[in-house]
Formats: sequence, C-alpha cells, structure tokens
Amino acid sequence: MAAERATDRRAPANKGRRFPAELLSPEEVRALLRACSSRAPTGIRNRALIAVLYRGGLRISEALALHAKDVDQTAGTVTVLHGKGDQRRTVGMDPAAFALLERWLDKRRALGLFSGRRPIFCTLEGRAIDSSYVRRLLPRLADRAGI
Repeated sequence: MAAERATDRRAPANKGRRFPAELLSPEEVRALLRACSSRAPTGIRNRALIAVLYRGGLRISEALALHAKDVDQTAGTVTVLHGKGDQRRTVGMDPAAFALLERWLDKRRALGLFSGRRPIFCTLEGRAIDSSYVRRLLPRLADRAGI
C-alpha cells in the first residue's frame, strides 16, 4: 500500500524542464484557419477561437472564459478578466480577427445561443468548452493543414 502511494506522488518526467515555444508563421496560421470548416457551426467557432488565440495572444483558458461583455470591437480590444496570476489585462486585436469572431457571434445568435451568461466559445448546446477539446483540436487541424 505504501509503495502504491509513493508511485502516485512521483513527479512528472518533464518537471522543471522548459521547452522553447513553437511559434507559427502567419502562413501556417492561415493554413490552420483554412483547415476549419467555413460552413459548419463548429468550424466557424473554431476559426474564431484560433483567431482570438493567435491575434490576441490569449491562453486557451483565457479565450474559453471570454464573454460578450469582454469584447469591444469599436476599440479593437478584448479584456481578459482572470489571466495568468489572476491578472486582468486588455489586449488589442486586428479587424480580420474581429471579422471571424463576429461571424461566430452571428452564428451563435442564429442558433439561439446568445446570452451574456454563456461564454463566447461554447458548444452548440451552449455549454462551456473544456480546454482539453482545444488541445486535441489544434494538432488535428495542424495535421490536416500539413503543418
């Protein structure tokens, strides 16, 4: 029994190691966006999510926690209320990213999902998306895009 508890407390093999960030080129990001469906609601949502992640520099959890009130298209900003270290910050986004986000917001309205209580990026049933979904989605799209 004690041996079982000892193995449960083992540190991860990569604990303390730092890995360099793998930045995507603008062309690779465009390929990733093209790998998403431009007609299916989930594809429209995923394109907007990728654009917000990339152009706003948001972490997955930050993007998934956004609500409509956090987005100010007129000012060209997105406000992250609970970022790393529970810090609030405001980031800028370009008009192209806002165009993709607006398309998703329009689709959400058409699906009857527009509510201030729901996060911007939600399932088609209106539930919150788990970050593990996005972590599985991105490599799948990268493979489809040939990245």
